[in-house]
Amino acid sequence: MSEARRSALSRRALVWAPLGLAAAGGLGFWAMLRGMRDGSYDPRGVPSALIGKAAPALSLPAVEGTGLPGFGPDALAAPGGPVLVNFWASWCVPCVVEHPQLVALQRRGVRILGINYKDKPADAAKFLTRYGNPFAALVADADGRAGIEYGLYGVPETYLLDGGGIVRWRWAGPMTPDTVSAELDVLLRRHA
Repeated sequence: MSEARRSALSRRALVWAPLGLAAAGGLGFWAMLRGMRDGSYDPRGVPSALIGKAAPALSLPAVEGTGLPGFGPDALAAPGGPVLVNFWASWCVPCVVEHPQLVALQRRGVRILGINYKDKPADAAKFLTRYGNPFAALVADADGRAGIEYGLYGVPETYLLDGGGIVRWRWAGPMTPDTVSAELDVLLRRHA
């Protein structure tokens, strides 16, 4: 094959390669939408490896300036009832969306432990002053190590632990009133 012919084929391949990638991406997106319509695809369906296992023991400092105590590994097992562990940050817009649900749960008597993820203590304190404080205790995960141990995908992310400290549920993303009523309330009653 001549050099000119090889060069022409290479140029053609360079033209068609992006079109092929776009077609493959479009096909994947179409399959995802079809799965969402028929219920076979759940965009939140990335399971946690922690479900059914003891929550990772944490030893983190309290968030300075919030007036809230920190908590240690013993707080994760709460005799007499479940506990929510919520990863959040002041810079997280979905955390603002979720926050009213956390406040409402706290008012109903649900114990919520907060893990402030890669945030500045002063910013966390301002957030709680502005939106309310749903947390019984709050620790700082400044370097993200606790997030790694929990397999965090991002913030907000919430875990339900039973009275023995076993992870029973995980929600990645902001909890909405529908999430609370359709999923979390059922589990809170079951593990009460």
